[in-house]
Amino acid sequence: MTPPDGAPEPSVSPTKRRRRTGPTTHQSVLRLLVSYAAISLVPVLLLGLLLAWSYRSEARQRGVAEGRSEALVVAQTALEPRLSNRPLSQGLTPSEKASMQTLVSKAVRQHDILRLRLRDLSGNVVYSDDGSGFKERPEDEALEAAHGEVVAELTRLNADSNDTGKIGPEAVEIYQPLLAGNSETRVGVLELYLPYAPISADVTAGLHSLYRDLILGLIGLYAALSVIWFSVTRRLRVQLKRNAYLAEHDSLTDLPNREIFLRRAEAAVASSCEGGRPTAIAIVDLDRFKEVNDTLGHLNGDRLLTELARRLSTFMRPKDCVARLGGDEFGIILREVTDAAEVLWRVRTVIQHEISVSGLPLTVDSSIGFVVAPDDGSDVDELLQYADVAMYVAKEQHGGVVRYSPDQIRYHPKDLALVGQLRQAIETDQLVLHYQPKASLATGQVESVEALVRWRHPTLGLLFPDGFIPLVEQTDLINKLTEWVLHRALSDLGGFSPEMGHVGVAVNVSARNLGHPGFADLVIRELEETGMSADRLVVEITETALLVDPVGAAAVLRRIDAFGVSVSIDDFGSGQTSLGYLSTLPIHELKIDRSFIGDMLVNPAHAAIVRSIVDLGHNLHFHVVGEGVETTETWERLRDSGCDSAQGYLIARPMPLKELHAWFSRAATSASSPA
Repeated sequence: MTPPDGAPEPSVSPTKRRRRTGPTTHQSVLRLLVSYAAISLVPVLLLGLLLAWSYRSEARQRGVAEGRSEALVVAQTALEPRLSNRPLSQGLTPSEKASMQTLVSKAVRQHDILRLRLRDLSGNVVYSDDGSGFKERPEDEALEAAHGEVVAELTRLNADSNDTGKIGPEAVEIYQPLLAGNSETRVGVLELYLPYAPISADVTAGLHSLYRDLILGLIGLYAALSVIWFSVTRRLRVQLKRNAYLAEHDSLTDLPNREIFLRRAEAAVASSCEGGRPTAIAIVDLDRFKEVNDTLGHLNGDRLLTELARRLSTFMRPKDCVARLGGDEFGIILREVTDAAEVLWRVRTVIQHEISVSGLPLTVDSSIGFVVAPDDGSDVDELLQYADVAMYVAKEQHGGVVRYSPDQIRYHPKDLALVGQLRQAIETDQLVLHYQPKASLATGQVESVEALVRWRHPTLGLLFPDGFIPLVEQTDLINKLTEWVLHRALSDLGGFSPEMGHVGVAVNVSARNLGHPGFADLVIRELEETGMSADRLVVEITETALLVDPVGAAAVLRRIDAFGVSVSIDDFGSGQTSLGYLSTLPIHELKIDRSFIGDMLVNPAHAAIVRSIVDLGHNLHFHVVGEGVETTETWERLRDSGCDSAQGYLIARPMPLKELHAWFSRAATSASSPA
């Protein structure tokens, strides 16, 4: 993970951005309302059906009860006074039969009674108005009535299994005990079929009234639930609307965010490709904005961004778009523009106008890179990459406004595709760490190991860092990669075998990592989450990375040093770092560049440089390490020069964690040997 020499390169990331599609928030809220209305209607309807069924069941029971009452009245007022005290098993007297016939014929004729039978206490029929039932087996209900029970049920005439004849209308079938005269002695059973239709009509009239009241009550209940839900969820709907706005807008500037910018860019480019009218897409980055934050504080930096956002919004035409993409970076879409460069130069002038922040006049410059669709392409992802490239060229060359051209990209398209694949490689655990030991020149004891990332590419095989790290360091993906390496290295450190003792681990970081505002927090958080002691972690940074943003790098290094993490300068001697600047930084170690170590035995000048770096490091109280040690002679020369430690193939090549454990087990018996 060693960054290349020089300033930061253009950020190029061919990874396709996922577009969020779907209904608008208004549509989502409307659907939520409709869904709730439908869902809450279900229990109300179920309650209505349950109550309606209950009412209907109750009405039928009332009908049967009314039939029982009528049967009791018939028995007590019309039949029992006409009967003697003799049990009906002895049969009816001629006068009783005549009296019964007169009574029943009139009742049947008026349809007040459908059938009337008299049974003895054994259940046998002794009288039937229509002559049925004499030879039938006694009914169970009749036997129950003979023992004093009143049995009533809703049925149909001739519906019993032992009945003959056509099935008749609905009827209430009642079996009523008969008492003789004024005594309480049971003499027989009355079997009576009453027409249910008159009873049903009376009951149904009341049932309709109940149904009406039920419907009105359920409607009222549903309305009340709706009002309650509307009232309770009003705040939720307001919050949903607010969240939807925040999801599409920057919370600080109220400008559209990156997601909305991508959508509008897609629409604008599609329109340009169809209509032939050019669309310009620009990336605007503020120059030295970090100095404003460091000098005046983040609050004033936010005020500056807010004012710039207001100015840019005012300058844009209604059909154009300006968005905050993150940090101090803005995106601009100019639709149907004939001279994009001229417009963007005016945008730059708008940004340069003096701004008063907390009473202080500030002037901010910007670097703008842009592309024009469809001339520079029609794929929004590629166009944004190209605009990003042009913006970095403008920043490096202080060109102000720069349009993209193909010669600005240093790498082959296949390399760019590789960068895009790395994001997935991190997420799918295709990366692995190899570790290379660093040993004391005086004792041969291993002091720490350096974590070096490898990529197990599914088609290209095992890729070494120089095959992809220089590419990734030009993009923000380096932050995600460094986070992965840091977490894996500290996690592996926790599983080191007992033979490895208190060995530490070194992790390389790039200039982009040091420039990220949250890098120090990341290091501290990973140490806390993995439970590793801070003194077992070494952060390695190259000389050239220190020169990219000296003030920012110094602030980050001081923060992690205060937490207990050691800082090492890698490849020392290859850059142009001021010795005075080095003395102000919280540095613990210098690693002499391998280009001096490799030929110090045959190159007196390089040997002298090595001795000078060793003396310089010791005078500044730094631990000094020689890199690229491959022979015993080089080991001995470094030791004689006073160098503290060595790292290289003579000790061991980088190896996976499992092999590292085995190597330590073998080396434990010969700790004093350099090999």
